[in-house]
Amino acid sequence: MERIGILGGTFDPPHVGHLILAQHAVGAIGLERLLFMPAADPPHKQQDAKTAVEHRIRMLDCATQDNPQFMISRIDVDRPGPHYSVDMMRLVQDEYPQAELYFIMGGDSLQNLPTWYQPRELLKLCRIAVMRRPQSEIPADLHAAVLPELADRLTIVDAPLIDISSTAIVSRFQAGLSIRYLVPDAVLDYINTNQLYR
Repeated sequence: MERIGILGGTFDPPHVGHLILAQHAVGAIGLERLLFMPAADPPHKQQDAKTAVEHRIRMLDCATQDNPQFMISRIDVDRPGPHYSVDMMRLVQDEYPQAELYFIMGGDSLQNLPTWYQPRELLKLCRIAVMRRPQSEIPADLHAAVLPELADRLTIVDAPLIDISSTAIVSRFQAGLSIRYLVPDAVLDYINTNQLYR
């Protein structure tokens, strides 16, 4: 059975931290491919201004084009809202019915999982792969009282500590500081050519 990872985010802009963590997940879980899933308007970020989704998708394409295991999926951006993860995963399952799906998230997202829309349904559709930071612990019985099925659907991936954020990159860029090596060269070229984040 093919294993496919799904890594969602705004990717505004995509940076080397995204790529390092994605490649780490591919190796640790044994994924045949990883789908980068740019978000259209995630419910928890309704107030945040975002770069137009087509620019974010083109930047992702620039960032991932040299890795045949990395793919970009438009499933989330091409569907009507609201944009809940469980609805997105139903569409991914429809597209890849024979695959074992891994929804990749950080430990902070895992802490909030019980508050998500239909978390039990989400766990039926996919495994949860959590990127654990160094020296951070995720208890085996986390959320056992409210999501007892989580323990059997959870895969822990020890992730390198990468303190890079899209927000900080944009702030540096707007301050006139270099963002070279924080984003792939092709992404930086795209930002400059299209005068983004000015």
